[in-house]
Amino acid sequence: QVQLVESGGGLVQAGGSLRLSCQASGRTFSSYAMGWFRQAPGKEREFVAGISNRGGITEYTGSVKGRFTISRDNAKNAVYLQMHSLKPEDSAVYCCAAAPSTIATKESFYAYWGQGTQVTVSS
Repeated sequence: QVQLVESGGGLVQAGGSLRLSCQASGRTFSSYAMGWFRQAPGKEREFVAGISNRGGITEYTGSVKGRFTISRDNAKNAVYLQMHSLKPEDSAVYCCAAAPSTIATKESFYAYWGQGTQVTVSS
């Protein structure tokens, strides 16, 4: 089993940057693909970025390409989401998730979820 705890959210002005972190427990972190999802009020949760278990493959939703970067450090059991050029529409609760499979964009592939961290971007 994997437990995930996110941190790094907060309030930032449009155009600013934030770095989210997700700390995982468990000895098998390196066997999981990891993803970041977000959910804004009144909207469905959406895939933001994903990374393969060894970090060699990444994938992003179109609206964040070129602005967000996902990375991981398997030695530290951590995955990160560096966000630049933030926009008000990026405001949401951001959750990390672990998939016991290859990199995936669909929620159903992810078995473990964190509680989330709030990101608010003011205009």
